[in-house]
Amino acid sequence: MKLIFAVVQTEDAEVCADALAGAGVPYTRFASIGGFLAHENVTLMLGVAEDRVESVFELFREKARQRTKTLQAAPVLADTSALLIPGPVEVQVGGATLFILPVEQFLRV
Repeated sequence: MKLIFAVVQTEDAEVCADALAGAGVPYTRFASIGGFLAHENVTLMLGVAEDRVESVFELFREKARQRTKTLQAAPVLADTSALLIPGPVEVQVGGATLFILPVEQFLRV
């Protein structure tokens, strides 16, 4: 058995959760915040049999899509005499980050 933590953007959380439910994969959902952009995310925690890991991975690859987002960069003080204001910056966001861990024991009480 494997424990999977899947971090997805809030925009993709519902479609991923629905796909997991449709595939009969139980999960626990909780809110999280990303470090790089301090953007709200959703983390889905699920336990799956080892032979289902690849299908779960494919599900996230299909449902959690990457997109380009334009961010307005904050003004940067170059030196004491000039203020440098860089233009917008495009970054890739979305997709899913999966952490797959071995499970020594699984108990349901």
